[in-house]
Amino acid sequence: MLSFLYTDNTSTVVDELLFNLKISMSKVICAASMSLDGFVAGEHETEEHPFGDISPMLLHSWQFNEPEKHQEEIAYQSAIAGAYIMGWNMFAPPDLAENREWNGWWGENPVYHAPVYVLTHRKLQPIPMEGGTTFYFVNDGIESALQQAQEAAGDKPVLIAGGANTVNQYLAAGLIDELWLHIAPVTVGKGKRLFETVPNLQLEPIEVGGSELITHIKYRVLSAKNS
Repeated sequence: MLSFLYTDNTSTVVDELLFNLKISMSKVICAASMSLDGFVAGEHETEEHPFGDISPMLLHSWQFNEPEKHQEEIAYQSAIAGAYIMGWNMFAPPDLAENREWNGWWGENPVYHAPVYVLTHRKLQPIPMEGGTTFYFVNDGIESALQQAQEAAGDKPVLIAGGANTVNQYLAAGLIDELWLHIAPVTVGKGKRLFETVPNLQLEPIEVGGSELITHIKYRVLSAKNS
């Protein structure tokens, strides 16, 4: 699984973000790299292929091939959030055996450096890691995970990290304040797709940027809750 890229300039960019963007500390933000047709991963995700049958670089090459052009986006995702929420399939392969030990895709020092709340039906004990990351496993729904994440985040935002099903659940429930999309100029056709089961979504663009590899669009979510 890809990690966020932390550069020497990250701390400076983070300070500028907090001052200039005036991020509300109660905000819930989702940041996702996706294709033009809305996919964040392909089909057939496995331990060897966490993005399914597409190359990880298809949607994420901007983080590695030209990080200097995207310092703000990289800095936000790697340093500003006070807690994270993700679905089980982002934490582990979907077919992981119940009795197998698993600490995520990111090694002993995961990229988050903050509490991470994993939505799952499996009853597991928290997994503390190096660098300040602890994985907590939430069995009682998205609202419970959000409440726990907000309490842990303190005066920082909560970031919904993925995958697509988790993001769609939070969007459909009207629980995301801002959606930060990184759109690669490609189509995928099949796989894990954003915005499915999210009717009547209304967004207001608040910032646009990017390069030849990626387009960044920050949206304020105006209306998303299903009636």
